[in-house]
Amino acid sequence: MTMVIRKSSSRAMTCLFLYQLLPPTRSHHNHSFSIYKSCRSLSKTPSDFLGSIWCPTVCAAPTIRSFSSKFSESNTTARMQNPESISYLTQREAAEVDEILMGPLGFSVDQLMELAGLSVATSIAEVYKPSEYSRVLAICGPGNNGGDGLVAARHLHHFGYKPSVCYPKRTQKPLYNGLVTQLESLSVPFLSVEDLPVDLSEDFDILVDAMFGFSFHGSPRPPFDDLIQKLVQLCNFAQNHQKSPVIVSVDIPSGWHVEEGDVSGEGVKPDMLVSLTAPKLCAKRFTGPHHFLGGRFVPSSIVDKFKLHLPPYPGTSMCVRIGKPPQIDISALRQNYISPELLEEQVAADPIDQFCKWFDEALASGLREPNAMALSTVGKDGKPQLKGAQNYVEWVGSFGVCKKDKCELELDKEIQFLGLVQVLFMLIDTITQDLLVTTCHVTFCNSSSRIVLLKGVDKDGFVWYTNYESQKAHELSENPQASLLFYWDGLKRQAMLPLHFRPGSKVHIRLYKHEVRVEGSVQKVPDEESEQYFHSRPRGSQIGAIASKQSTIIPGRHILHQTYKELEGKYSDGSLIPKPKHWGGYRLKPQLFEFWQGQQSRLHDRLQYIPQEIDGKLVWKIVRLAP
Repeated sequence: MTMVIRKSSSRAMTCLFLYQLLPPTRSHHNHSFSIYKSCRSLSKTPSDFLGSIWCPTVCAAPTIRSFSSKFSESNTTARMQNPESISYLTQREAAEVDEILMGPLGFSVDQLMELAGLSVATSIAEVYKPSEYSRVLAICGPGNNGGDGLVAARHLHHFGYKPSVCYPKRTQKPLYNGLVTQLESLSVPFLSVEDLPVDLSEDFDILVDAMFGFSFHGSPRPPFDDLIQKLVQLCNFAQNHQKSPVIVSVDIPSGWHVEEGDVSGEGVKPDMLVSLTAPKLCAKRFTGPHHFLGGRFVPSSIVDKFKLHLPPYPGTSMCVRIGKPPQIDISALRQNYISPELLEEQVAADPIDQFCKWFDEALASGLREPNAMALSTVGKDGKPQLKGAQNYVEWVGSFGVCKKDKCELELDKEIQFLGLVQVLFMLIDTITQDLLVTTCHVTFCNSSSRIVLLKGVDKDGFVWYTNYESQKAHELSENPQASLLFYWDGLKRQAMLPLHFRPGSKVHIRLYKHEVRVEGSVQKVPDEESEQYFHSRPRGSQIGAIASKQSTIIPGRHILHQTYKELEGKYSDGSLIPKPKHWGGYRLKPQLFEFWQGQQSRLHDRLQYIPQEIDGKLVWKIVRLAP
């Protein structure tokens, strides 16, 4: 798949691409940033987003829209996620499905409850991250729906949330008593109705409505009538733009008729609905931003009997989104960081010591691959050395039903990019309505950046390993200067990435919330050090390093598999796998550090370490930069 954009050299070109990238790790199977964003200057449908690349002076839509239309026509999964194409169960059908599951098919109540509660918890974790929505109150009714809420609270605890439970009408059955005991063993607090604060918005970020399921009849009795009223009032507060926790309803929003919906208008209006097994008819009237289906256990016999049309679950997930995520105005996206101040007198005198302190905090916070870092390099003339003098953007991973995994952006050689060029991408997979970027390698204008993994740090610098015949290696051989960027999102410290537009000049693109930026000279590590690290790797990784001729063009993925299998057979006897000559490590010797801590009102902290020689000794001067 090749997209071509050309422009006259008489004008500088700045292209703004909509983007949403997953956290910069080499293996992005986490959907933690699966948020669609809209731009008022662009078209509004997913297929239009795919078919539109907007530049102030260029219109390339005809070429790219042809790809978009073909993509959409073959996208049967996208149609399955359309709410109008999915099956909805009546109350009688839902009860019959449960009877079959717990009868001929051999499921027990506690099995189904465990699967349902896990589905609710994973749906919540898909949208509401514990770093921002940690305080959860699960309001549980006396029936199976309440049991689902108890199970969800337990899983949310293990996911890193801080759940509390309000369970006013406890069911004295062994199953439910066991669920209560499990939560109490985790020190999850149980709150009586009287213990609840008058204003729930002060103490909780998420309210799980697990009061009544599809089998409930009649009007809610005390204390649930008052609890439902509390949630309804919170919905009204939210409409008035007041701070309010989000509400997640389990299967049926409390106060709703299972088929007709919120008939009285006095039912809960949740932000998220997690339908279980299959959506109930009332879900057609759900207008909130997030509708998920949970319960990945429906056998084909039930699907056939009830002629169910249900969306496929992605990967190993226990939940799947129904419908499109809400569109968000990009211009309105902002976060006011609340962090401890980063003061000169509090940081270590040596930047390596300060880095290690922050790295330990990243490890302790449980972030995924905290040693992932963006490595930026340039060639001898301050530009990346690309074949054919082309600048390109490459992603590797699933892109819907399109099996191609590379997109090249060809540019006229004489085009000169001036000033700050922002490269922002939105990659929309209309099959799953998720972003499925796994590895992002961005090369644009005068520098190339990619994600590598830090494998060592000491007073001599930062070490990583790679192929010596790769693009980054060629650039480092011609210009052994580079910069490193560490992305630690959960610590509320924003990032800046230096891009070298020409020798001696640089610009910054602000990317993330936490930053340690390191610049310096690069040299290869001794071969014996590379040898030692190479043989510490899993044998599969050792074989992979030999099989891949990094950055070279290959006719297809089958070549990699074929080469890998041949090498796997060659070394199947367990003999030592020799390190290839073209593989080894680099060490960046720092010449500049910058630590960036996000603060409120964009008054961020930026402390820079600059090396100075005093009395023949290297010392680091700490200066503060304006944000």
